[in-house]
Amino acid sequence: MIPFNKPYLTGQEYELIEKAFIKGKFSGNGYFTDKCHRFFKNHFGFSNCFLTNSATSALEMASLLCNITDGDEVIIPSYTFVSTATPFALRGARIIFCDSEAKSPNIDVQQLEQLITQKTKAIVVVHYAGLACDMDTIMEIANRHNIFVIEDAAHSITSSYKDSFLGTFGHFAAFSFHETKNISSGQGGMLVINDQSMVERAEKIWIKGTNQLEMLRGNVPKYEWVDLGSNFYPSEITAALLFAQLQKIEFIQSKRKLIWETYYKQLQNLETKEKIKLPTIRDYQSNNYHIFYILCASISERNDLIDFLKQNNVLAVFHYSPLHSSPYIQNKSTNKLVLPNAENYSKTLLRLPLFVDLELNLVSKITSLISSFYKS
Repeated sequence: MIPFNKPYLTGQEYELIEKAFIKGKFSGNGYFTDKCHRFFKNHFGFSNCFLTNSATSALEMASLLCNITDGDEVIIPSYTFVSTATPFALRGARIIFCDSEAKSPNIDVQQLEQLITQKTKAIVVVHYAGLACDMDTIMEIANRHNIFVIEDAAHSITSSYKDSFLGTFGHFAAFSFHETKNISSGQGGMLVINDQSMVERAEKIWIKGTNQLEMLRGNVPKYEWVDLGSNFYPSEITAALLFAQLQKIEFIQSKRKLIWETYYKQLQNLETKEKIKLPTIRDYQSNNYHIFYILCASISERNDLIDFLKQNNVLAVFHYSPLHSSPYIQNKSTNKLVLPNAENYSKTLLRLPLFVDLELNLVSKITSLISSFYKS
């Protein structure tokens, strides 16, 4: 079976994990956490970074920093993973769902303004497949209404909007280093803060709501509980794994690019014949080759193709089920929301295997199978 995903190991992991143990402080916020923070600052210009246990944790920190509370409204795209919504729902926010664009799974910025009310506290945008949302329009709307913007950049390491890296536009940005992502530490994430006034409080939230970092700097004689927070930072073992990956980031991205472009080239003929649709890359988007997807004509066709590929030892998957139609939301609301684009992506989008060690002859095998499926 050709798997959908296979985590990549650089060969440095064991050495760096051993070094983390030798350093003697491996519970977290130590040597490798600092090394990762410095890497992100130097390579991407992220001025304020906080490694977290996951992107979900990063979004939970953002929710606390935005002071989300009962009665607030947070706008998110419906076509996304549940982690985009739960950190804000946990704080009591009402989630307002926005549809996707017709030509992209990203949030439809043309609908944003009509969803904003006096209760709107934040907009969370998801850069699906590492392809940027229209950040100029989003930030203009948010600034005019005095609303926080959080970039769910879980897919988006190395991606840019125009000439700037994703994660540098919103007030906050959350990245994921889950094992399915380009850069992986098994589990892991990061919060980027672009609003300097939030950094001091973020330090406290990051460490269980305490002022421990101030004590370590000698600013206070002891550390105490001063704010809401949680145990958000990862262990040094996780940070060491992540740092091993970061040392190979150019190699990882070059391999993923080659695989992505091979898929695209070999499947273009099917798009020309209007059998499938391929991803659209706009002028303002760079591609970080996180996901390669195709769009089928219907849910039955998509499911038949999944079965056909599985019968031929290829695991392809679909996502997401739109959050606005999820059992949790349906049980809480009597209003049936119709978001046609999000629902269409849920029925027709298919993700193909994409990982560093996927050989090009296997990519060709997958594309040949897809071609034979449509011929028959």
